[in-house]
Order: sequence, then structure tokens, then C-alpha cells
Amino acid sequence: MKYRHAAALAAIALVATACGSDSESSAPDASPAAEAQGVGPITFANGKDSSGVLQELLDKWNAAHPDEEVTLVELPAQADGQRQQLIQNAQTESDAFDVIALDVVWTAEFAANGWVDELPEGALPTSDIVPSLVEGTKYFDKMYAAPWGGGTGLLYYRTDLLDAAGLEPPTTWDELVAACDAVLQLPEAEGVDCYGGQFNKYEGLTVNFSEAVNSAGGSVVGSDGQPTLTTPEAKAGLDFLVDGFASGRIPKEAITWDEEAGRRAFQAGKLLFHRNWSYVYALANETDGSSQVAGKFDIAPIPGATGYGHGTIGANNLAISSFATNKKTALDFITWITSQDVAQHLLVESSQTPAYGAMYDDPELIDQFAFLPMLKEGLQNAQPRPSIVHYGDGTAAIQEEVTAALTGEKSAEQALSDLQDRLSEIVDQ
Repeated sequence: MKYRHAAALAAIALVATACGSDSESSAPDASPAAEAQGVGPITFANGKDSSGVLQELLDKWNAAHPDEEVTLVELPAQADGQRQQLIQNAQTESDAFDVIALDVVWTAEFAANGWVDELPEGALPTSDIVPSLVEGTKYFDKMYAAPWGGGTGLLYYRTDLLDAAGLEPPTTWDELVAACDAVLQLPEAEGVDCYGGQFNKYEGLTVNFSEAVNSAGGSVVGSDGQPTLTTPEAKAGLDFLVDGFASGRIPKEAITWDEEAGRRAFQAGKLLFHRNWSYVYALANETDGSSQVAGKFDIAPIPGATGYGHGTIGANNLAISSFATNKKTALDFITWITSQDVAQHLLVESSQTPAYGAMYDDPELIDQFAFLPMLKEGLQNAQPRPSIVHYGDGTAAIQEEVTAALTGEKSAEQALSDLQDRLSEIVDQ
């Protein structure tokens, strides 16, 4: 695959050069980029770059655009903190952020408040992008952001330990529990816990709870926009998580885990099963001593009540702040960093899942990332987080009530009943 790496880097360099000022002078006035004004340095507000690959890409852009350098502004690690900082910046109409990374569920909120600009029609090759990811960038059928990869929840599992027990990866919760009960009796599994996900009181908990409810055949909010939490399916989903903590299969410290804390536990060899996103794949396979499970794990769809579950659609979209000064540079940068060439580089170097449908079927990429066809199927089977207009209020209520159930402060029934009431008030605002 080395030649593919070189080809991808060469293509990235070519695209970056093509976006420079020399080529812009000959671009027709009717081009989408010409609709945005302002050329010069910009900032890119994004979550923490754990892989270091993003900064390498920015260095390539900056080398080709010395007068339009991009400075990375790293936001808090957790999604809630990122959203809060972005909103504070927008509410003060600050030009500190030019290009901003938005969780797919924030795009409509930022568009509705006038905090991000609508993208020029035709600025992106939307016909090549997974349709569900394109839809996640729209508000009232207008596109306000560019899809920058997409994915869904995956089950990481220790192949060495399952093989030692003669077991296959689970497709249901019951199979997961049975596998843990068998594997954790083995001498080689000493110090290993059963399962981990994202259970701290932040957006990751909303994702894990939604996945559990959806994977039991239920929903958090129905197609009519009303909460649907007083159902047997919703209770089954929450019970899976509550029982995990009560039984010790989910370690107690996981109540404080976000994506990174859980990843570190899995990489340290402390978990048999771990729910996380695709970016963990490359990091957990590092052979520099940072991972104790390199070559000893694989991934599968998340399990559910009666078969494979429904992962949550996770995607970052890139938008232009309405208060940015150099919007033409911002649009050119977004067009470049969301291109298929860069998407391939991000997949190869950091396991960031692509937005482009054809990449999931590329035989050479599948040779290196065997999970791509499964991930494509998972995306087609994935479901969004609850559709709530006042999403910030809704996700806060979910996090508070689910945490109360996981810590034993409330029974699952009471937490769901209280959450039903709270979400009903929020959606009726």
C-alpha cells in the first residue's frame, strides 16, 4: 500500500496547489468560490487532533498558501465543551473562528441562528457523498456545511481472548454477556473487564443511550417529534446499560469515560469489548508501545437485543462562521480538506471514515481496512440521534436522567418516566 500513500499525498499536494492564488486568478467569476469574499489567514476550530495527521495536512496547505495560512484551534475534547465554546463565540459575533467543525446534530441549530453561512450551490461533489451524510448538512433543504467523514458506533473485541475461549464475536447482548462470563474465567484474561463505552455525562452518553434504545427496537423520539420512552423497548435499552454497571461487567470507572478514556483502557488491554468510533482502529494497532492490543483485536457491528444493533450516525461537518473575514479562503480550504484525495489520506493515516461512498468499495482500501464494507452496511443501518429542535436542552435532560439510572439514584423506570416528561416539555416549547 505504500504506493497508494504516495499517490494520495501527491494528489493532496496537487489539489492544494491548484487552490492557490495563481490558479484563482484564471477561475471564472461564476465559480462557487467566487461567491465568497475575503482572502487571507484563517482559523480552524476543531476537536483535539489525537493522531497528529490533521496538523500535517494543515502544514501542506500552509506551504502551498503562505498568504492564506490555516491555524488550528483545538476545542475541548468532549463534544459538549466544543458546542459551548462555539456558541459563546457565535453569540459574541467574534471572528476568532473562521472554519468550524460541527457535530451533525448541531448544523441545523447553527444555521437557524445565523451563525454559519449557507454554502454556494455546487461547491461540493454531493453526488459522490453518502446521501445520509449530505442530508445531515442541510437546514430547510439548504446546505450549510460540508460532510467531513462519517461513521457509526463499532464493537471492538479482543480476538486473542475470544479465540482462546473458542467464541465468535457477539451479535446480541445475551451473546456478549455469555462471552464475558466465559472469557473472563481464563487465566490470560486476568485484569480484563467485560465492556466499555462512553458513559460520562456528556454527548457521548446521549449517543450510547440512543444506540441502546434503538438496538432494542425502540426510539427516543418518534417520527412525530414526540418522546417515546415509556415503551418496553426503551426500558430494555436502558436496562442493558444499567445491568452492565450493576453486575460489574461495565467497570465502575467507566461512568467517567469519554471516547479517549475508553480508548486508552482498551489499548491498555483492560477491556474485552469496547464501543467506539473507527478512529480507534489505527491508534490501537500502533506498534510503538502505545497499544497492548495491536494485532489482537478486530471490529464488528454493535450488538442489539435480538441481532445486530443500530449504531448512531456520527459525522463532523465543516462550516464557515458568519462572522469570518476571509470567507473565500475558508471555502477553498473546506473544499480541499473535504475532497476525496484528502479523505483517502485521512482514512489511511488515521482511520477517519470517509464521506465518499466509492471508497467503501475500493478493493485496495479494503485490503488494508477490512471493516469498510461492514462499516458501509452499518451506516446504512445506522440511525440519527433524537431529532429535537432545542437539542441542547434535550441532550442535557437525557444525560441527567440516564446518569441517575446508571448510578442507581433512580430506577430505570423512574428515569425513563421523568425523561419522557422533560422531553415532552422541551419539544413543545
